[in-house]
Amino acid sequence: MVYSVCILTVSDKATLGKREDQTGPLLKQLVVPLRGNVLQYQIVPDEKEKIKKALLLFCDQWNADLVLTTGGTGVSPRDVTPDATREIIDREIPGFGEVMRMSGFSKNPKVVISRAMAGVRGKTLIINFPGSVRAVQENFALLLPLLPHTLDKIRGDETDCVLV
Repeated sequence: MVYSVCILTVSDKATLGKREDQTGPLLKQLVVPLRGNVLQYQIVPDEKEKIKKALLLFCDQWNADLVLTTGGTGVSPRDVTPDATREIIDREIPGFGEVMRMSGFSKNPKVVISRAMAGVRGKTLIINFPGSVRAVQENFALLLPLLPHTLDKIRGDETDCVLV
């Protein structure tokens, strides 16, 4: 199964050309084992309305199976990616954010201030990743085994979930 993917980097500095975006291009590479077909990649500033507009475009017009965001998940005043995501999703999937924080805590206790989260809008899974290369690599690797099953369920797969 091939999954359609959109990637959104949220960064004031990358939008202004003051920093090269490394995490968006990294996500493009990381979705390859998922058989992810990247439909769109965009960079927006840390502004809630612009984030929401991009998310709605990816979900409602591009009909992406998976939207991955990177950046804006902390607690600084301009970190609003999870807030924008919560405003447009139908259902939250708390376990994704919880497992990302639990997994990273032993390496860096500051990970607990990350507000990274995931949710579903229609038939699109949205996952917010922090804006660091290391966090994207580690968290994507952690979630990758869960993604095909999650995406298939969102698409309407009615087969029973089997614990292994």
